[in-house]
Amino acid sequence: MTRRVEFNETDLAGIVHFANFFRYMESVEHAFLRSLGHSVVMPGLQPPIGFPRVHASCDFRRPLRFEDVMELHLLVAEIRPRSLAYQIRIRRLEPGPTEEIGTGRLVVVCVSKNPDGRMEATAIPESLGRQLEVAPAELLALPAR
Repeated sequence: MTRRVEFNETDLAGIVHFANFFRYMESVEHAFLRSLGHSVVMPGLQPPIGFPRVHASCDFRRPLRFEDVMELHLLVAEIRPRSLAYQIRIRRLEPGPTEEIGTGRLVVVCVSKNPDGRMEATAIPESLGRQLEVAPAELLALPAR
């Protein structure tokens, strides 16, 4: 996914506020699932399921500034029966040269909502699971700092 940094995403120092990186990671996750014909919320299933986060982290290398163009790559790092782990790479494209900005990690759990409102971990739907595969180790290897 490619996007431009908006003015409202920056702080007084003129750089992207760290909290926005988590929004970017969520956006690329949603785009990934949409590309497979799914969503982070699947109300059409009975019971309906969703994918809440149980872990989110981001390591920052360089700042992003207003009007920078970034590229986000989502890699499936791990597939378990009820959870997925994603690695997200963030790179600045413009202004050049292209450089690594940071790396994020999201872990999501597939849950169904019981009639009483409680969420319970459940198996990832087969329709989604068969479309997923863990990225090759060489792509998941993090660049040296």
